[in-house]
Amino acid sequence: MDKLIVYEENDGYGTILINRPDKRNAISTKMAEELLLLFQEIKNHPISFLLIKSEGDNAFCAGGDLNDFHSDLNEDEAYDMLSTMKQVLYQIVSFPVPTVCLLQGQALGGGCELATACDIRIAKANTKFGFVQTSLGILPGWGGGALLYEKVHPSFAFNWIMEAKVYDAETLLKKGWIHHVVSEEVWGNEAEILKKYISKSPDQMGYLKSQYIEALSLPTLFEKMEKESSRCASLWSSEEHQQVVQNFLNKQV
Repeated sequence: MDKLIVYEENDGYGTILINRPDKRNAISTKMAEELLLLFQEIKNHPISFLLIKSEGDNAFCAGGDLNDFHSDLNEDEAYDMLSTMKQVLYQIVSFPVPTVCLLQGQALGGGCELATACDIRIAKANTKFGFVQTSLGILPGWGGGALLYEKVHPSFAFNWIMEAKVYDAETLLKKGWIHHVVSEEVWGNEAEILKKYISKSPDQMGYLKSQYIEALSLPTLFEKMEKESSRCASLWSSEEHQQVVQNFLNKQV
């Protein structure tokens, strides 16, 4: 079986590949644990930046795998399940060099949270993204909602989460969530897309990230992420959320 989380280093930067295209790169509990261990292992590697991307053409990440993040969890169990990815997102935010994600397909729910944790988001043209958790009877639960308030105007973040709307990349470029939209013709040339980051040294990139981390006030930010996970867990056993998840799982049978 192919590895679901793949890491390699080339051209002075590291790459994490989420390799589960048959499940729209949904994150299982095992994958979350692997990601957390991986971040702890590579955080001191002498790389200039960290790239996060995924396999396949259709989806960057569909969020949490509902076979694991299912509706039968009580509040404490849901919190424990959410907590691992919350820690993964915090590792991304606090990573000592810039983190860049390539969004080759749509991201929904937790997939948007994962992308929001990264410092730079580069999207392929004609892709779409949505914080859709409130349409599932819950809230963002990995801390990505709290992070969104740091990355875009708070009024837009609030409305996006509340309405659970799906936006195209071009709209989100204007809102500041997407940093670059790349045409389909150029998308296959990763070196071209990343050349502005590859050209900089690990020391230079480390200093740049340090300044950004100082601006984020990480202890306060982690507290906000923690509150988000707790609030999401408190809604996990709600009738609305249970029904949505059960309908999804029934379609898989």
